[in-house]
Amino acid sequence: MSVAANGNAYAHGSDAFNFTTFKHCINGILTDTKQHRHGVNPTNLQAEPEVPVATKEDVDKAVDAARQAYKTWSRVPYVDRVRAVLAYADAVAECKEEFIRLLTTEQGKPTCQATAEVEAAIEWMRGMAELRFDEEVIEESPERIITTRYLPLGVVAAIVPWNFPTLLATAKIAPAILTGNTIIVKPSPFTPYSGLKLVELAQRFFPPGVVQSLSGDDDLGPWLTSHPGIDKISFTGSTHTGKLVAQSAAKTLKRITLELGGNDAAIVCEDVDIAKVAPKIATFCFLNSGQICLCMKRVYIHKSIYAEFREALIQHVRTLQVGDGFHPETFCGPIQNSMQYDRVKGFFADIEEEGWSVAIGGKVEKSGGYYINPTIIDNPPDDSRIVVEEPFGPIVPILAWEDEQEVIDRANETRMGLGGSVWSSDIHRASRIARQLESGTVWVNNHFDLSPKAPFGGFKESGIGVEWGVNGLKGFCNSQTLMVNKTPV
Repeated sequence: MSVAANGNAYAHGSDAFNFTTFKHCINGILTDTKQHRHGVNPTNLQAEPEVPVATKEDVDKAVDAARQAYKTWSRVPYVDRVRAVLAYADAVAECKEEFIRLLTTEQGKPTCQATAEVEAAIEWMRGMAELRFDEEVIEESPERIITTRYLPLGVVAAIVPWNFPTLLATAKIAPAILTGNTIIVKPSPFTPYSGLKLVELAQRFFPPGVVQSLSGDDDLGPWLTSHPGIDKISFTGSTHTGKLVAQSAAKTLKRITLELGGNDAAIVCEDVDIAKVAPKIATFCFLNSGQICLCMKRVYIHKSIYAEFREALIQHVRTLQVGDGFHPETFCGPIQNSMQYDRVKGFFADIEEEGWSVAIGGKVEKSGGYYINPTIIDNPPDDSRIVVEEPFGPIVPILAWEDEQEVIDRANETRMGLGGSVWSSDIHRASRIARQLESGTVWVNNHFDLSPKAPFGGFKESGIGVEWGVNGLKGFCNSQTLMVNKTPV
């Protein structure tokens, strides 16, 4: 069968694809609704274009279409599914500049960071299309052969967050459809635009019902997670919401993958080159204005270099310009939405109430957008809110340490376990410390370095399961044991 919807090939060029209207897609058809809502540009607080608000009936229609499409898509040879995904990735690349502008507008991140996200979205599709997970013969004897097979689950619902709406949409779409599933994408109501256009573009390469989108309000998520016709939820978001997703999905024993919040610790040893390492640490703290689950949230600096390292951090943070993402010198754009803006401001209110020492920043500047200046809190108590909780904004504590085992214990003293890093000129020492951190990903002399071929997930309350890599592909499958008795009967 042809994998291109309606036999249409993608017409190259930005004029072939409209980035000004936004609808959700059900069974290959762009669909509007009676009720609409709109996002808000966090840079200037102006309304973005209207998007549909899905009804319960829309959800049922999308699920029905996905289940019908699954019957044929799951039988398409793997090599043809790979070919379709690669063609889709090429089409996104053709529209790269438009997706970058759209992402900067709706999410607020600077254009350079939006460029990195869109390029990663393309890379993730191409990278996962290179992965293979064949049947595994685990025993063969004259009497029998035992094989492990991986079969698609059925219909997947992808719930995409607002901080990386482009990358995390394609990074869920690609593995789901590569493994023979169909998928319904629910973009965040704060950033619906990139996800809707990605799914619209996908219709050029996949049969109706294979890749669909539903835009909605707060009702849509629960409808999807509780729907009996959906077999798996792939969710990225906060730990609090992830627990609600798990609770809802449990009623029908849906498979779930949850990529949740983080409270990443960075351990800086006394032998680092301060002039080289401090700017890197500051960058990893304040990328996307701290709105990344893998941003550094706690920085532990050896006592012997603490003062000097703090000053180097301060000097670099002073160079980080805050402003409109389209300005070429901007490093920190606005907080994406009013709800998160108010949450982050709550941590700033704690500065005076808790008596925290501020190394730099410390005030929320009033402006026409959700802007907050990058702030470093100087050596607060380990039990303070800024250390224990994840602000998800541009405010970070730095803390002094002296004993190696003590700092490992402090880094691990959290309900989270997403990422962590160790910085030292002694690679063996750094690796020894890194192996003791209770996190799904740990880096040595780096942070936030990811690959579509490496599994990504969290320990503790940072998630369940992994995405990406071969393990991530298998997470979209049922594992079947096939035992063949060779003895004739």
